[in-house]
Amino acid sequence: MRLQRPKVFAVLPTLLTLGNAACGFGAITFAAKVGPEPLDSHHLWTAAILIFVAMIFDMLDGSAARWTKQTSDFGAELDSLCDGLSFGAAPAFLMLQFVKHDHTLDGKLEPFYTYPPRLLWVIAVLFCVCALLRLARFNVETDEDDSHDSFSGLPSPAAAGTVAAFPVAMHGLMELAADTTAPAHRVGEWLVPTVKLALPLITLAAAILMVSRIRYAHVFNQVFRGQRSRQHLIQLVFTLACVFLVKEMALPLIFCYFAFASPLRALWMEVFGRRLMKPHTRQAPPVG
Repeated sequence: MRLQRPKVFAVLPTLLTLGNAACGFGAITFAAKVGPEPLDSHHLWTAAILIFVAMIFDMLDGSAARWTKQTSDFGAELDSLCDGLSFGAAPAFLMLQFVKHDHTLDGKLEPFYTYPPRLLWVIAVLFCVCALLRLARFNVETDEDDSHDSFSGLPSPAAAGTVAAFPVAMHGLMELAADTTAPAHRVGEWLVPTVKLALPLITLAAAILMVSRIRYAHVFNQVFRGQRSRQHLIQLVFTLACVFLVKEMALPLIFCYFAFASPLRALWMEVFGRRLMKPHTRQAPPVG
């Protein structure tokens, strides 16, 4: 009787994947701030940073599995479960806490609009559900031999990063608005309530894009595995210029560009592309 070989347990990829889940749970706990002390903007900033750390773990676990040649169905399923926590539940809950938090400076900055709590809850639930649907669709439609050059629909880590980028930016905007000697002080006063107003709408749009069929480039694979073209160099230069110019809002602008540039490009081609491609020929007269 032939003995069955025991399955090899991929230690390093599994630890990286579990690190993803730990960061997602940590983001929720910091955003919840269960305790006697009130929630402040620093806790929201920490929760957002943990979501970005979870993104790093998510990028590394697949590479580690391929590097050690320990890819398995177990790792793929575990990765999706952890992604559902870190990139579905955590950013949705962070959005709720961010909008509910009072981003005021001694009563000087008051939001000019507040959303109904029920509407915010529905947006958060939709984001979480769409992230789970996106992950399930990815598992079903992606083969092991897939090149992963592009994605169908906005990837859940990118959607989570789009949401988490705003609490990170708010930390700097609050400091800018508080510094009355800064030249951009008035800009910071205007951006604080604007960011708070815009985030639920951006969260809803990201949820819809996750379950769409719009193609998104796999930035990590194209930059670190594929050939770097002149277009990649130009994008890198403009990204660095964006970081230098807008500083506090650089991270939200970069993620929003990735999330919304593809659907806007597809909409442009849908509306204007057909008109440009339509031949301008006169109808031939009937014969006879």
